[in-house]
Amino acid sequence: MDLRIFTEPQQGASYDDLLRVAKATEHNGFDAFFRSDHFLKMGSASGLPGPTDAWVTLGALARETSRIRLGTLVTAATFRHPSVLAISVAQVDQMSGGRVDFGLGSGWYDAEHQAYGIPMPEIKERFDLYGEQLEIITGLWETPEGETFSFDGKHYQLADAPALPKPAQSPRPPVIIGGGGKKRTPALAARFADEFNAAFVDAATAATQFERVDAACREIGRDPKAVIRSAAQVVAVGKDDAEFARRAAAIGRETDEVKQNGLAGTVDEVVDKIGRYREATGVTRLYLQVLDLSDLDHLELIASKVAPQL
Repeated sequence: MDLRIFTEPQQGASYDDLLRVAKATEHNGFDAFFRSDHFLKMGSASGLPGPTDAWVTLGALARETSRIRLGTLVTAATFRHPSVLAISVAQVDQMSGGRVDFGLGSGWYDAEHQAYGIPMPEIKERFDLYGEQLEIITGLWETPEGETFSFDGKHYQLADAPALPKPAQSPRPPVIIGGGGKKRTPALAARFADEFNAAFVDAATAATQFERVDAACREIGRDPKAVIRSAAQVVAVGKDDAEFARRAAAIGRETDEVKQNGLAGTVDEVVDKIGRYREATGVTRLYLQVLDLSDLDHLELIASKVAPQL
């Protein structure tokens, strides 16, 4: 089971905060450091000192780390032109020596689009944009050096793009897709995804969606086992009940609620829940949503007490 640390900087984090967590992630033996790609806080958090750009952050972290993989859960297709995004991600992949995993979604948070004046189409058009972006970004990366890439879509047109720079990974960085859509999401995952992520859902819901992705893969003649199954869950672990309760309170969650909806409780409780979740879903990778970025002891506890039992 790969364990990855997943942060939500829009809730309030500077680059230095993220750097400390990324270095602790690497020091404690986790597989990867991921962050969300949002420009506006959610809920009652202050959001201070303000948003940080996902790919600027990851480019800097690429030079400050040496082993962990780096990525987004997930970049929104509404935020950036796909050609510009392909260049940015390829550069970060080069800067990291080939350690990027690229998560892309359709975008969903209407309030941040309104706040920053970013167009937010209706869901059908948004998925059309999303599908074209996946075609363009992967197409640019996979075009052999010395050749050009063209695309004539409804929303984007590219003419003889040199398809540079190339990412360090060949033919491209792994692509992560997620979401609960019953038809278009599994179809896009079957075509483009190296990993499918079930985020913040129970095991039964995740298993159903994984089955839809498998069916979509079989429909186009792709081996479903080629797509890694992963999940994201909020995490709050304590050596004992008192420490767990303190960590739950620090992220504004009730103990019973966070146990019901996340990987939360004592070490033994969390190990047991991970085991049951894996048995029900077949996931081999977990993104642990860490919301208190000042509590680096939390990461050390998970690495030393939870991870060895998986």
